[in-house]
Amino acid sequence: MRIGVFISETWGDPSPVDEIRERASAVEAAGLSAGWVPYLPWALDALSAVQAAGEVTHTIELGTAVVPTYLFHPLAMARQAASVQAAVGREITLGIGCSNVHVIGMHGLAYDRPADHVREYLEVLQRAARSQGQVVYEGEIFRPNGLYSTPGAGLGPILVGALGPRMLRVAGELSDGTLATWSNARAIETVIGPGIREAAKAAGRPEPRVGGVVPVTVTQDVSSVRALARQHFGTYDGLPRYQRMVELGGIESASDVCVIGGEGEVRTQLQAFADAGMTDFLAAPYSPGADPEAQWQRTVGCLGALAGDFQR
Repeated sequence: MRIGVFISETWGDPSPVDEIRERASAVEAAGLSAGWVPYLPWALDALSAVQAAGEVTHTIELGTAVVPTYLFHPLAMARQAASVQAAVGREITLGIGCSNVHVIGMHGLAYDRPADHVREYLEVLQRAARSQGQVVYEGEIFRPNGLYSTPGAGLGPILVGALGPRMLRVAGELSDGTLATWSNARAIETVIGPGIREAAKAAGRPEPRVGGVVPVTVTQDVSSVRALARQHFGTYDGLPRYQRMVELGGIESASDVCVIGGEGEVRTQLQAFADAGMTDFLAAPYSPGADPEAQWQRTVGCLGALAGDFQR
């Protein structure tokens, strides 16, 4: 199981570009496998943040988790991702998802047929990746017929944010894997992993990546941080897609997915995810308290110390 860390703040104040560069360098120095950036309406553009991180790193994977598809035409997304990849000088991982909160509540767009939308979106991205100058696609949602070229650049791995059976089937058939949110080890083992692996196998595709975004805090004050997390993340319990993952995971709240504790407890919880079949653990440091930067560094240091046990 690869262990990566979000290098752009996910739960607190947005990270300026200098902080993203510093955190990317720290993640690489810690021996972790990847640096991830979210797409947030109050933060830097995700792909621009990836490019900034690529300027100061050389070996870690860099990726987005996840960019909302409804906000960008697939050809525009392909061009931007390929251009950033060319600027970075190595593959980047494009994590995308339908993200209904961004689409409906924040941008006032119609949220129609999300699984069909993502299926066609991926098919257009694939056409763009193979393009020799023009992309023609006749779908029910997308019908591009135009010039497309990104000199000297292609598309790297594409992962899809997926939780439900239809979206997992789309992700398995057409992408390199999934990025699940608010899914504990039980949900990964019983729903996420089997759903995408069966679809990939049926489509004749390689074994897919099974990733999960998990808040992580390294602390000795477990009970206090658990209480804060339940308060902080309580809004997710009111969203139907996450309610389903809570039920399937056999837990009471989305916040129960959080990995919180000292090094020993963190190791145990990471092992549970690895045993469940997770291939990519995306740690989103949750840093409550008076010194969030010190907490972020403590969490990254702990994950780096444990990474060798899981990344063999």
